[in-house]
Amino acid sequence: MPQGAIRGAVHAAPAAVPAAAAAQDLPEWNLADLYAGMDAPALAEDMKTSDAACLAFEADHKGKLAAMLDGLDAGGKLAAAVRRYEEIDDLMGRIASYGSLVYAGDTSDPARAKFYGDIQERLTDASTHLLFFTLELNRLDDAKLEQAMADPALGHYRPWIEDLRKDKPYQLDDKIEQLFHEKASPSRSAWSRLFDETISSLRFQVNGQELAIEPTLNLMQDPKEEVRRAAGLAIADTLGKNVRLFTLVTNTLAKDKEISDRWRGFPDVASARHLSNRVEQEVVDAMVSAITTAYPRLSHRYYALKARWFGKERLEFWDRNAPLPKVATRDIGWGEAKDTVLSAYGTFSPKMADIARTFFDKSWIDAPVRPGKSPGAFAHPTVPSAHPYVLLNYQGKPRDVMTLAHELGHGVHQVLAGRQGALMAPTPLTLAETASVFGEMLTFRRLLAAAETPQARKIMLAQKVEDMINTVVRQTAFYTFERHVHTERRAGELTSDRIGEIWMKVQSESLGPAIHLGAGYESFWTYIPHFIHSPFYVYAYAFGDCLVNSLYAVYENASDGFAERYLEMLAAGGTKHHSELLAPFGLDARDPAFWQTGLTLIESMITELEGVEA
Repeated sequence: MPQGAIRGAVHAAPAAVPAAAAAQDLPEWNLADLYAGMDAPALAEDMKTSDAACLAFEADHKGKLAAMLDGLDAGGKLAAAVRRYEEIDDLMGRIASYGSLVYAGDTSDPARAKFYGDIQERLTDASTHLLFFTLELNRLDDAKLEQAMADPALGHYRPWIEDLRKDKPYQLDDKIEQLFHEKASPSRSAWSRLFDETISSLRFQVNGQELAIEPTLNLMQDPKEEVRRAAGLAIADTLGKNVRLFTLVTNTLAKDKEISDRWRGFPDVASARHLSNRVEQEVVDAMVSAITTAYPRLSHRYYALKARWFGKERLEFWDRNAPLPKVATRDIGWGEAKDTVLSAYGTFSPKMADIARTFFDKSWIDAPVRPGKSPGAFAHPTVPSAHPYVLLNYQGKPRDVMTLAHELGHGVHQVLAGRQGALMAPTPLTLAETASVFGEMLTFRRLLAAAETPQARKIMLAQKVEDMINTVVRQTAFYTFERHVHTERRAGELTSDRIGEIWMKVQSESLGPAIHLGAGYESFWTYIPHFIHSPFYVYAYAFGDCLVNSLYAVYENASDGFAERYLEMLAAGGTKHHSELLAPFGLDARDPAFWQTGLTLIESMITELEGVEA
């Protein structure tokens, strides 16, 4: 199971933590709700149990599903098999989640890396004995299966079964599926791990300090231009020296994906992602077209405005996310960040705030920056029999508060959807990002309403516009970059220079002439983890942001009951298509006008900023 919504792509070292953040008593998660430790007897016992359960399930059901539909009580018997499969899935998911979270706590620790790798291999070997089940389900006669689902016991699983059968056209022979499954750990997963451990080990020389990449990137938000410049050049230097390794990883994984896509018959480089997201390609294409057409009205226009605020014709790439000039900045304490987010959630829905508060009260959050810790932030759903965990690298910046709001949005969503069970709780990425971005919007609106001066309002609007550009414009550009890379890779390996050329082209088109992409920026593609771990994941952020803008517009004009409908949407988990979930709000992502609503909101904020004196 992927680690929720990973934001950022960087690791951190304690030396770079701002003094105010370092002095805070930041929470660390307690993984004992999963297992007491890597050597816990309960973990060893569960590993043995999962091994035996997979073997027994295969022995009891392999090759027998079709006959089951021809016998008495077909629906009840198949439902019992699905429930048993779900219980095994939950148990193995608990083990996998624990291994992943332990590793995320310090990817530089050889013992943790071995532990994580061994768990992956053990679970891959065991789950090989479960592969037959979904393959056989997809070969069942449609009419007989439909008749069996009239039994409420099996009908409960209808959303999962129907989603599963959407994969049927791309399903291969059982032996080939087994080969793909068994090779995943020593191939794609191993290359992804190499990327993680390499990024974790990189160090950047900034003004006499040796820093990891996360605090170095954080310095590009420093009020002092010379600090931002030093950080930007240090990142360019170190990434440039390692670009050949990242190029090899990218070429290898792109080829691996091309082989899989070709065997399965996917017509487009992103078709597999669209299928897993349960979103039609024409919907994604319409969104991307709307956003790219809007580049001049959004990012080009805003960065030209920001450059004027700085008294320049154009900004260097290290100034893109710089704080506004002549504006006092301060570090935000953890307690204030917590209160801000919970207050915003509570104003919208007390239930939503209560769920979010549980993350703080029960140590489900890991916030400090530590050597080797996994980069950025994510919310890991684990399994319904447990609960989610949130990872942050909190450094006291305003964007860190928004990241907390973002990841808690995921966490609330994952808690609510857990009632659907292990098979139907997971949500497609497009809708998963909706919950997180909505959490950010609630927090932003709360802060904006409390702004005491026009200058404070300007600062908040500018930060929100930049965040929305980073989410909508930048992630769409990332998607475009990936499309170019994966398409060209089909004709042969790409050199570092060629990937850099593609990167610079799409970045220039998206950011506009007011941002100068100087020497060194051509290697900045190398640290984005989504390109490695989840190809074409990135458009889900833009989808979620535009959807939330439309959803929030409905909320502002809604009568009582919106919050309840919203929480019910989250609680549906993966049981409904996006069209079904949005219908109660009068929204339709297939309508081209839908995307314009979200983009118009960003434009209106830029218009307001243009009317404010610098």
